[in-house]
Formats: sequence, structure tokens, C-alpha cells
Amino acid sequence: MNVAHLNLLYISLLCFITASIAFAQQDPSDPQGWDAVPSILKRIFPPAFPDKDFIVTKFGAVGDGKTDCSRAFRKAIEKCNASGGGRVVVPKGTFLAGAIHLKSNVNLYISKNATIRFSVDPNKYLPVVFTRWEGVECMNYSPLIYAYEQENIAVTGEGVLDGQGANDNWWSWKGKKEYGWEPGTPDQNEAREKLFEMGESRVPVTQRVFGEGFFLRPNFFAPSKCKNVLLEGITFKNSPMWFINPVLCQNVSIIGVTVEGLGPNNDGCDPESCTDVLIKNCLFNNGDDCIAIKSGRNADGRRVNMPCENIIVQGCRMKDGHGGVVIGSEMSGGVRNVYAENDTMDSPKLDRVFRIKTNAMRGGIIENVFMRNIKVGEVAEAVVKIDFYYEEGDSGSFTPIVRNIEVKNIESEKSKFGVWIRAYDRSPAENIRIESCTFNNVAEPNVIENVKNLDLIDVKINSK
Repeated sequence: MNVAHLNLLYISLLCFITASIAFAQQDPSDPQGWDAVPSILKRIFPPAFPDKDFIVTKFGAVGDGKTDCSRAFRKAIEKCNASGGGRVVVPKGTFLAGAIHLKSNVNLYISKNATIRFSVDPNKYLPVVFTRWEGVECMNYSPLIYAYEQENIAVTGEGVLDGQGANDNWWSWKGKKEYGWEPGTPDQNEAREKLFEMGESRVPVTQRVFGEGFFLRPNFFAPSKCKNVLLEGITFKNSPMWFINPVLCQNVSIIGVTVEGLGPNNDGCDPESCTDVLIKNCLFNNGDDCIAIKSGRNADGRRVNMPCENIIVQGCRMKDGHGGVVIGSEMSGGVRNVYAENDTMDSPKLDRVFRIKTNAMRGGIIENVFMRNIKVGEVAEAVVKIDFYYEEGDSGSFTPIVRNIEVKNIESEKSKFGVWIRAYDRSPAENIRIESCTFNNVAEPNVIENVKNLDLIDVKINSK
């Protein structure tokens, strides 16, 4: 074994020990399982705002769908913030804008019959800002709605946020013909690989400058390092990439939100390295995962080393998507204490109900994940899927750990598999409990490889 291999082995062992110690620091006296939910919910509360309104039309905005209102939004937000906070109100009409940056104590309120239509001109999202792109920190195009190190921010109302993502603009940057790309036109692939290499080499984030000429699509709503965040009532449509992606945030409420977009990587809601998140009574109809819980990718996720924890999903409805409730694949910082209950899922274009996706490049620990009372019409693949062989598979030196998973009271009417679990011999999925579940019209037998302490209690597949 050469020096390079020894160094890699040492780094892998060190990261494993560090992650294990971090996860072991939880107070053993804390409530466990579903008993922990009430105490988590007590810490999740929507921010309150002063009873003051700042109407964007009074700052120069015109709701004709043609006038660039970016400056008016900026002025209204700055005035609201400087005045101690309140609502920045978007009245009836269609308002064209570029990047909107929220500030502390500002509630961006989208009235009924109001739409913010976001420009598809990439220059409207410059200068670059600190963000994450597929789990790696960098300087890139601003998200359509962004905030950095702010407190008490919200986007609420009954209106629409339209990203205008389509095959003739952002989506073609994916580099696939099905999304409008043609040979010789720009795509993200070269920049994506460059960013991932920078993350692995630990290039300082300030030197990972992308934006113009690199074609890494911005996410829609992506506050970073914020506290007390609220999304309520609004409808998101057609994001360039991921829709809702709070990063390194604390106390996040996402309530009664509709998220619709079938473009490439149109994930619905991806809390990443966040603590105390409630996703409640939302509708997801997406081109990728409906909800995907993340904590950074590979070396960069291990460098930041911030898990995503205390995530509660209640009463949501999932239609199209790669998965309903998903953990990964960018989860190198770890994920723990996830609770999903009373959700409904149904679509031949929804692939899975519950999914964990990881590999030996990601590493990380996933533990204490609970799902119950889920009604499922049809999904295309598996009801429960745990996959250690996602993308790069077993080709790295950072063995993931998955343990303490409970799935209870799921009724599914049609799927290819009921349960599909493939882990590693050296790191089996551990303490997996599936109880009081009924999986009807299942086409293939279960796949179970390398599971330690698997309990199947009162599980019926095709009435057996």
C-alpha cells in the first residue's frame, strides 16, 4: 500500500471517528422515537412581524409582467428592514424581477392573484453569492430568493412565485436533450465536475467562483445560515433547479405550500444541514425528489460537518417525483431524527415512498428515522428503499452507516417492490423495523442484502 493510499485510509478513519463522536453526543436522557416530537415542535415556531406594510408599488413596482421591478423590491425590503420590520406586500398583478434578497424581520407577502415572475436572464442573479450547489459550497448565481445570516424572514400569502424554468432557458443547462439541450450549446457538466474536484481538494470557498459562463443553475428559495424562517401558503412553479433549499438554518417552518415543477433536478424541499424543520400540509409535484433531506456532499460535507436533524413532515401530499420522503444522497454530514406521518402519495410517476440513498463516497451516519400512517395509491418502484449503491456505489473509502429506521402503518395499493434494501457486508443496515404494513399488487419479491436486526411485524404483501 503506497503513501497516498495510507493517507486516504487515515482520513477516512478520522472522519468516521469524528462523525461517530458527534452523533454520540446526544443526551441519552432525551426522549426517543415518536416521544421526541412534542419537544421538537416546541422549538419550531413561525417568526412574528410588526404590523406595518410596505407596498412594492409605492416603491416603483409595476404589475404589468414586463417592467423589471428588481429595484423596487430591493428598496421596499431595505425600507422595511430599516424601519424595524413588517410586510413587504405584493398586490394583485404580475411583477417581473431578478434576484430578491430578504433581510431580517421582513415578511415578503404575495397577495391572492399576485405573481412574481422571475427573469430567465442569468445576469439578473449576479453578483455571485455564497451558496451550496448539489451539497458543495461555492460562490454562484444568487438563488431567486436568497438571504444570508438573517433572522425572522418569511415569504407568505396566497400568490404565486414563478421561476419560469423551461427547456428554452435554465433547464437546457442540464445537458440532456429531453430538456432542450442541443450539441454545441452550453451545459453544466464541466463546471459541475470542477466544483466537485474543488470540494474534494478543499479549495477555499472564496476561490470556488462560478456564475457567468459556468451554467450551474440557481435554486429557487435558498436562505443560508438564517434563523426563524417561514414559508406559508404560497405556490412555487418551475424552478431552474431545486425549489426550497434552506442551508445551515435553524427553526424553519414550511406550511401549506404548493411546489410544482417537472424540470431536471426540480426537488421540492431539500433542508440541508438544518436543525428543527417542520414541513406541514404541503403539496409536491416534482421532476425529482419531493422532500430530500441533506447535509453536504463528500469531502465538503465532512469539512462543514453539520448534520440535518429534527425534521418533521406532517400531512403532505406527493404526486410525481423520484421519491416522497428521501434522505440523501448529499448527506456526508449526517442525518438524524426524522419523523414523517399522515402523508399521502399516489402517482405512477412517483418512484418510491421512502428512500435512503448513499454510497462509499458520501459516508456519514443516518439514524433515528421514523415514518407512520402513510396512504399510498401507486408508486413505480419500491415502498421502502435503502440503497448503499447509489451512483458511485462501493467505490470510495467512507463507509456510510444507516441504523434505527422504523416504518409503521403504510398501506400501498401498487408497487414493483415492497421492501428493497442493499447495504454493505462490512456495514449492514441496522435495526430496521417494518410494522403493520400492507403492500398490495407487488410485482417482485423483496430485496434484502446485508441487514442486521430486521423486524418484519404484521407485514402483508399481496395478502400473505
